[in-house]
Amino acid sequence: MTNFSSIGGHTRQEIFSQPEAWRGVLSVIEAERQAARAFYRNARFDQVAFIGCGSTYYLSLAAAAALQRMAGVRACGLPASEVWRNPFALPSAGRTLLVAVSRSGETTETLRACAAFRRNGDGAILTLSCYPGRALTTLGDLNLIFPSIQEESVAQTRAFTGLYLATLALGALWADDVALLDELHRLSDALVPLLEKYGPTLEQLGADLSIDRFYFLGSGLRYGLACELSLKMKEMTLSHSEPFYFMEFRHGPKSMITPTALVVGLVSQERRDDDVAVLEEMAALGGRTLTIGPRDVDVAFGSAFSEIASAPLYLPFGQILALGRSLAKGLNPDRPEHLDAVVVLR
Repeated sequence: MTNFSSIGGHTRQEIFSQPEAWRGVLSVIEAERQAARAFYRNARFDQVAFIGCGSTYYLSLAAAAALQRMAGVRACGLPASEVWRNPFALPSAGRTLLVAVSRSGETTETLRACAAFRRNGDGAILTLSCYPGRALTTLGDLNLIFPSIQEESVAQTRAFTGLYLATLALGALWADDVALLDELHRLSDALVPLLEKYGPTLEQLGADLSIDRFYFLGSGLRYGLACELSLKMKEMTLSHSEPFYFMEFRHGPKSMITPTALVVGLVSQERRDDDVAVLEEMAALGGRTLTIGPRDVDVAFGSAFSEIASAPLYLPFGQILALGRSLAKGLNPDRPEHLDAVVVLR
């Protein structure tokens, strides 16, 4: 039985409770289905800008890539601080839908970005957060709150995956993709046996302190996810970790490969051969590799889901890897060094 009471117990519980937490996210989306569809139709925008800070900035990158593919709309992901401080960060032509994502709903840069958009922008605001009664929940034309993914830990795990799942579900609604929405509803049941099967092995791999550096590779829909998992490794374990696009890793970064490097590949279903070729090259250079993806990889979740629907399944496994390393180093992943759950500027 999984022990949630020891050091790192909050992080462990938040990782392994994701199946139920995801169900809670989708229940909110279902309850707000009509309002979300009407909001999207009535906003009459030309592009979508997702904004966030830290983890939710990386979520914004991933969400923008997915929405462009799902709905055929121009989308970008930006740090909230750039929208607040740089008036040229957002597209200047046409109306913009600003999607502000924040676990806490209190991050200063995100609040100020929304205020700046109201003053200078042309469009509507949608906010996604986890806690009612927070500042962000009053700033949008539509405000969605997902209490099932609230967290005690500083480093985001289920909050990230849950908010990301929410953006995918909203995209499916906006694109009238009933099949994709049905797939997303089946993810929770699929994740349960995968956590049981791969959780112990990944935690053990993370605890291997002979590994001294990590590289997370992801392309297309998965680049933002690679960035987030690299951030989790930094935050929770104080380890050297960097994200790259698969093909870009060949252009210079591969010079950092050593026998003590672990390259984690978020392998695409559609571009599997290209992704695996990069990992095989890194293994030939002496590096260690871990592959996560639908089939014929180290952590395989099967081919029952489409390229978009399967995206959240990559995340818990990278989180478990970081959990194992944090505990092996004698750290407390619930309270990483020098970090706060929310950044509030004075």
